[in-house]
Amino acid sequence: MTAVNDAVIVAAGLGGRMLPTSAYLPKESLPLVDIPVMIHLIREAIHAGVSRIHIITSPIKDFSTFLDNKDDFYRLKPEISESLFSTHESVKFQVHIQHEPLGLGHAILQSLDSIDGPSLILLGDNIITDQFSSIRNFKPSTASKKLVAAFIETGIPCAGIYSVPKNQVSNYGAVELTDNKISQIVEKPDINEAPSNKVLCGRYVFSAEAKQLLTETYPVTQFGELQTIELQKHWMAGHGLHAVDLSEYQWYDSGNPLAWLKAQIDYGLRNSDYASELREWLDNRLV
Repeated sequence: MTAVNDAVIVAAGLGGRMLPTSAYLPKESLPLVDIPVMIHLIREAIHAGVSRIHIITSPIKDFSTFLDNKDDFYRLKPEISESLFSTHESVKFQVHIQHEPLGLGHAILQSLDSIDGPSLILLGDNIITDQFSSIRNFKPSTASKKLVAAFIETGIPCAGIYSVPKNQVSNYGAVELTDNKISQIVEKPDINEAPSNKVLCGRYVFSAEAKQLLTETYPVTQFGELQTIELQKHWMAGHGLHAVDLSEYQWYDSGNPLAWLKAQIDYGLRNSDYASELREWLDNRLV
């Protein structure tokens, strides 16, 4: 089965829900306690086995600081995991600019001229992790590795799904499952019309035909921001779209202020560097 050598991190959004912060700092650069979102995503993609990482950004964002080695900083604080200051030597990076905010499909398309084969897709404001390690021994999330393994096993495109409380399902693309395949996607449904409480969660593996489909069959001029939903429906009607359930992971969203505040607390309580003191402070604060 074809290996997945390319990962695409989509970080072109304007971040309107995170204003005024996002007017000064991209939401993908925000720290989850002490490690920026982008570092989590880059390390997750590398752990999944890719050899090239494509970052999709906008003209007003700059992620170059994440692509340069920070050996000087590592010497200043060598007890921190070196992987947090340097990129993997075997991994190549490319940056692609989405000059107009025309949705996810259009953003992904900016990288596909440089990709020959399937691609792992990660949304830049979503951390999905099963690791809560110290900065002294950082361990990347295994979420993308799980999707890549599913693609290699099944040979069909894959989408990560996640169980959310019923009262939150209207914020996402809710899915219906038949065995382990997605048979229906309803974008932001009313609570009582959602096919399930399983939703798309920002992790995909697209097959090599994605470029042709996004360019010719489901162009942004006709389908707008629903372009990728139509693409996934195309696969659902064909050989299938395999669902990879990531509900046992923790899902953190840096695109929403309250969700990001909750993420800081939750991650801090699970992190060995901060958990004890943070829990003691919270206990006293909430009395």
